[in-house]
Amino acid sequence: MQTNGLNIQMVDLHNQYLKIKLEIDLAIQGVIDSSDFVKGKVVKEFEQNLANYLNVKNVITCANGTDALQIALMALNLKPGDEVITSPFTFIATAETIALLGLRPVFADVDPETYNIDCNKISKLVTSRTKAILPVHLFGQSADMTGIMRIAEKHKLFVVEDTAQSIGSTFQYPCGTLKKTGTIGDIGCTSFFPSKNLGCFGDGGALFSNNDELADKIRSIANHGMKERYFHDMIGVNSRLDSIQAAVLNIKLKNLDTYIQARKTVASYYNNKLKELEQIEIPAIVNEHVFNQYTLVIKNVNRDELKKYLESKYIPSTVYYPISIHLQKAFASFGYKEGDFPESEYLAKHVLSLPMHTELNTEQLDYICNTIIEYFS
Repeated sequence: MQTNGLNIQMVDLHNQYLKIKLEIDLAIQGVIDSSDFVKGKVVKEFEQNLANYLNVKNVITCANGTDALQIALMALNLKPGDEVITSPFTFIATAETIALLGLRPVFADVDPETYNIDCNKISKLVTSRTKAILPVHLFGQSADMTGIMRIAEKHKLFVVEDTAQSIGSTFQYPCGTLKKTGTIGDIGCTSFFPSKNLGCFGDGGALFSNNDELADKIRSIANHGMKERYFHDMIGVNSRLDSIQAAVLNIKLKNLDTYIQARKTVASYYNNKLKELEQIEIPAIVNEHVFNQYTLVIKNVNRDELKKYLESKYIPSTVYYPISIHLQKAFASFGYKEGDFPESEYLAKHVLSLPMHTELNTEQLDYICNTIIEYFS
């Protein structure tokens, strides 16, 4: 989008690539030269590098983030009808994989401050059929893992973390201990979709676990249920990260902390410029926030009219997510209705995400913020 010489995008992957072009091109060429395209050496290198970064024992890559969630649930030996508690305010994949396996998604409303699943709502939902909690670390900030793990331990539940939007973020326990999101529960899942903070040049995903037994099972499920070639011990799937994507991710992983700091700088700029607007609620930072998205809550005015105005000024914006999962047609059979989760439903009608990426400059940010300020003046 061009205006006044500016080119403002929601995500600017091309200019990010240009800064690491030589390394990326050499890494991709290395894979082509080796012709080791599937389950190659570079994939194993990336798994180890990511495990080192996260300080987790096992990283198992797969084809995409949705597969990671499905494989994680398959690894837990859950039975049809078993219940998994999760958030209704997130991308559909989280609940979709639960339903796809014949499990029942049980939704707990979100905390209006962080938009993450509200621990105070979870305990009331636990039944004899509940087997797992699946928190989503939404937009780049951790859910309350202290509360979630306390509930899980009390009721002997599994915890599967969806960290697709928060890779690299850290959760701090009350005692001061720090852990990367995705490494706290039994299994962590992530996506390497290109727009993620750690994104590849296609599709990709991974699972993390400190439980060696679970990790071995995950590896087998992701590879047709095989541990030994042509010997299938369980029903599995075919879900692999290809070597070219692993080569790209190895380069980007070295830059991840730099990317996160750039996003924090952008978020701080937005916060400082927009915090005085009474019609806007800026993101609350309770735990480390790595800002996969920068999401505002628009109050007492029409969110969609603001979005249209920004578009007229060549400023992109996005609504994550316009309909809560429990109100989606695909989930009608689960019996939820409007009004069941008021916080999620309110957010769906009022959130608006502004451009957020590593390449935004001061001139672009000034233009975005000043345009919003003018709209409300």
